[in-house]
Amino acid sequence: MFKTFSHMFSLCIVACIFILAVYINNSVFKGIGLDLTEQKVYSLSLGTKTLLSEIEEPVNLYFFFSDTNSTGMTRIRDYAARVKSMLEEYERISDGKISLEIIDPQPFSEAEDKAATFGLSGASAGAAQDTIYFGLAGTNSIDDVKVIGFFDPQKESFLEYDISNLVYQLSLSEPVQLTLITDINLAGGQNPMTGQMTQANVLYQQLQEFFEVELLSNSASEVPENTEVLMLLHPQNLSQPLLYSIDQYLMSGGKTMVLVDPHFESDELAMMGTQGVNQSSLPLLESYGIVSHTNKAVLDGKTGLEIRDNQGNIVRHLGYLGLTKEQINDQDITTADLDSINGASFGYLQKKPNSKVRQSPLLLSSKESGLVDAEEYISVRNAKDYGKLFENKNTARVLAARYSGQANSHFTELELTDANMKNQNFIASTNQLNLVVFADVDITADRFWVQQSNFFGQTVFSPFANNGDMLINMLENLGGSEGLIGIRSRGTYARPFEKVQELKAQAEERFREQEQRLQSQLEQTEAQLTQIQSQFDSVTFSTEQEQAIEQFTQQKIEIRKSLRDVQFQLNKDINFLGNWLKIINIVLLPLIIVFFLFIFVKLVRRKSPPICAEVD
Repeated sequence: MFKTFSHMFSLCIVACIFILAVYINNSVFKGIGLDLTEQKVYSLSLGTKTLLSEIEEPVNLYFFFSDTNSTGMTRIRDYAARVKSMLEEYERISDGKISLEIIDPQPFSEAEDKAATFGLSGASAGAAQDTIYFGLAGTNSIDDVKVIGFFDPQKESFLEYDISNLVYQLSLSEPVQLTLITDINLAGGQNPMTGQMTQANVLYQQLQEFFEVELLSNSASEVPENTEVLMLLHPQNLSQPLLYSIDQYLMSGGKTMVLVDPHFESDELAMMGTQGVNQSSLPLLESYGIVSHTNKAVLDGKTGLEIRDNQGNIVRHLGYLGLTKEQINDQDITTADLDSINGASFGYLQKKPNSKVRQSPLLLSSKESGLVDAEEYISVRNAKDYGKLFENKNTARVLAARYSGQANSHFTELELTDANMKNQNFIASTNQLNLVVFADVDITADRFWVQQSNFFGQTVFSPFANNGDMLINMLENLGGSEGLIGIRSRGTYARPFEKVQELKAQAEERFREQEQRLQSQLEQTEAQLTQIQSQFDSVTFSTEQEQAIEQFTQQKIEIRKSLRDVQFQLNKDINFLGNWLKIINIVLLPLIIVFFLFIFVKLVRRKSPPICAEVD
């Protein structure tokens, strides 16, 4: 009896310890954990932590997930759990600056109305076509609203960036100040050559929606002090004071996007053929360890676009490149979701061998590319003649790239003294270069990415390429905080059973040869059967003929049966091997651990004194 009481008492003690441990874990140690995943998918990056520490105004986040309607949708529920966990981590680290509310918008409820008010989109799923909400809305103290309409599991690697970007936008009190230096007529107005009124460039219209834009010409003398992001579009003949100002802006950590070109052919004079090579020039790049080849244009045999020539024929223009996902970097947040980029007469970029700057390509040509001198490029009058100049070098060229890290100033103190430009605050180098270079300017021209149409008297522009998306994404990314820029694509949560995949490959290899042999026999048998039947025109066959046909028909049935058996056995072995491995990982190993714990408890009990002595 006392032994029974002792066992029951021990179980009660263990149960109490377990409940106490759970309570302490959920209250005292809430939010404390150890991320043992390979790519730290449960940990926020240093960039996000920096961004959260810079928040000055409170931000309210509303996470909408249809928990009730998503029963049985394992994948989306697993992803929702990860999103919820990450949002809770944001709230914990923000030190009270972020308030998180988790909402299950059930049908015809106030919560569903709230989701619709924020502009979240529901997706129909399941047999009953229930509406599933899976998005995030955020507000700040002045009632600005930003939303992530739906968390796409395909963009899981950018989850942290998307959330951080939303928080950052809500924490901004004013739009980013963008300084745009160019002599290209972006703002529209009266054309001095034709006298007609022209509309503003579509990209320029979009820039004004997202940024506070200050437009300066190449004749400006300096970069304005309030500049947060600098954009140089087709720089030509920049004065030394302006070059010095741009240089010092970059040396001080300024964020800059530069577009240069061997021949900006979308210029009105260039299109009329009344000028020579319309080449960009920015000598600062060479000093930073970046070689911008603006004396040669890239020809591409794979991505060359089809255009209509002067005679109305469809020809491939090897100098007009239509870049697809294959040539666009899907690991950079600004280009990951883009499908196509169109441009003309691209130059290409290289990092100097002794340079300490880091180069991260954004756009590449295909390997079927070659080079032609800019002078020779503009001398061609018919697009099909570029084929005569094309020589495939079997090399992919860098057409756009990010540059970061260490760089030295284009100027020296001695040069400044000689030019009477001595500045007491001269910065000779930087370890935080933040520069993006595109080797084409034509990507900004409307004709390469938007189509103009008339809709009830209104001019409507419909994009057919992602040029505008890419440039706006890049400027928004540069306009973010240092923490936001530092966030790159993270690891994905889903981790496959690598050993199961290896076993699948082994099983497939074992049965695939037999399957192919049987398939070959089946094809031969069917061919022979068809040949025999076609040799006889009469409706009635002799006994020997019928036996031959019957023999081949039976052989055909047996081969098909054997083929089905092989395919069945292939799937059976794959599932068998995979299931055994899962059983070992999920069931057997925990049982082994429990067994050793049981042995450990027994050993401890033997060494410990009895709770009470037996009484005769």
